[in-house]
Amino acid sequence: MATTETTTPERGLIALPESAARILIATGAVATIASAFMSWTYKSDFAGDLTYYGSPAGLQILAIVAGALTLLYALTLWNVRGLGWLNPAGAVQPVVLAAASAFAVSWFSAIAIAIELKGLIALDPGAYVAVVGSLIALLGTLALPKPGDTFKDYVTKPELIPPAAKMAGWIERLVVTGATAFALIVFTYGIGVDPEASETFLGYLLLVVFGAWALLTAGLFDRFAQLNARHKGFATTMAFLAAAIFPFVEKNEYNANLGVNILVVGTVALGLNIVVGLTGLLDLGYVAFLGVGAYAAALVSGSEFSTFSGVQFPFWAAMLTGMAASLVFGVLIGAPTLRLRGDYLAIVTLGFGEIFRIAVNNMDGVSGPNITNGPNGISMIPDLEIFGFDFGASHSIGGFTLARFANYFLLMLVITAIVVVVFNRAADSRIGRSWIAIREDETAATAMGINGFRVKLIAFALGASLAGLAGTVSAHVGYSVNPAPYQFAGSVPPNSAFLLAAVVLGGMGTVNGPILGAALLYLLPEKLGFLKEYQLLAFGIALVILMRFRPEGIIANRRRQLEFHENDGDDSDKTVHIPEQGLPDSTVGVTKAGA
Repeated sequence: MATTETTTPERGLIALPESAARILIATGAVATIASAFMSWTYKSDFAGDLTYYGSPAGLQILAIVAGALTLLYALTLWNVRGLGWLNPAGAVQPVVLAAASAFAVSWFSAIAIAIELKGLIALDPGAYVAVVGSLIALLGTLALPKPGDTFKDYVTKPELIPPAAKMAGWIERLVVTGATAFALIVFTYGIGVDPEASETFLGYLLLVVFGAWALLTAGLFDRFAQLNARHKGFATTMAFLAAAIFPFVEKNEYNANLGVNILVVGTVALGLNIVVGLTGLLDLGYVAFLGVGAYAAALVSGSEFSTFSGVQFPFWAAMLTGMAASLVFGVLIGAPTLRLRGDYLAIVTLGFGEIFRIAVNNMDGVSGPNITNGPNGISMIPDLEIFGFDFGASHSIGGFTLARFANYFLLMLVITAIVVVVFNRAADSRIGRSWIAIREDETAATAMGINGFRVKLIAFALGASLAGLAGTVSAHVGYSVNPAPYQFAGSVPPNSAFLLAAVVLGGMGTVNGPILGAALLYLLPEKLGFLKEYQLLAFGIALVILMRFRPEGIIANRRRQLEFHENDGDDSDKTVHIPEQGLPDSTVGVTKAGA
């Protein structure tokens, strides 16, 4: 492990003794928690009905979580036994960010109540206690001495974080299980927020952003990544088990439908991640492969609006048909174009995407052959039936009732698991090493004997077939297919720009990144409908901010992360280890200057 020089902490922005600052933070955190058990407004018109004493709801629950997080990090400053794991880096920034989350939730709530209910007169004592308490906690953090290293050091130089104490294997698995359960609770709460309660969802976003930022700067994400690496199979199993529990705890069919669409888009994004993240090919027409798979499955689904209305394949045959059709199109498009690079390849793939959409729009029997029913598409696609299990009907399992979208969610989860396995196996294989070599430097890879064209064509074909696999399910989930969604950019996902943004936002070259990116990009527009025509503006601003401060994506591949931050600071003489796909940490040690 590289050694670093210790630096003398600077004084805080507010001249107070450190002991007084700690007391202020803890007092403000306790006041924030206590405020949630008081009434915040006397009117029940505001989202969540915050008029009760002793019964927190909506934004009050978020204030409790933010206050508890602030209190826990404040206690780490006193080295309370058992809380050292919460701040392994011993950093001040997590305390500041935790207090900022309580401040943001409390002040946003008070301002939203005042605006919505026409004045400060609508605020009850609880809201004032939350505002003052969160402000006291934040001011206390500003009095803490600033460390010699900034938060970015802990993010880009994980070697600065002390190694975790050795724990028994079952304890590490228990930690992984707890973290997975926590992630499920956070996601379920967010997806369950009523779209009409936009204030509650905005408060939820503020808490998630600042809370996740605090955990990131504390080094918890890095430690959790280490645990996942040591128990990769167990961690993956727990993640899919948590996802399988979702339809049992979420009774709202609308939210279950959101979950299905997130998995569909996440699966397609994983396929695109092979092309963009692993191989470094910019594909701007990738959504067309999703459309090819969907149309192929719709044509053999038995729909009366299909050209082959008398043909109804079983699901496994329809699935193979969609994959095969997308695979063929991937090879046909890739073979003549993959000798191009960079912007030229991007333009060609963008043209292919538009050609597909225009072609299926014109195959209506008037402008062209009658195959796709033109702009009307193919509707009334029957529900799937596998081994006698009707996915369109409700089923009772262990006292839980699974409706239509819950059934499709579980089916799509199985398909996502298959795609994850394919992605991991391909990335860890010899061909995966070739993809990464092509991504880093195609000329050098070719000089070393790699057949660049063949390697890129395999990536293109595999990514296309995975998109076609997801398309077969999406056609049945939506009852119909039509040309409208299969465009480069638009307000309705999925489209090529949406899929590319999911890969970049989540983290190129990773497994979890594109799925997380797809979840965020699909969920946010659904919950922030009140922004209306300003949704794209808000999304653009958020994307610019993220690319400025975390260009490697939310879940970063370590090698790409180091490349993006290689000029941060002057630590060129430090050696860090870059765990790449499948390589043990000790085999890829390089200096930061030469990364």
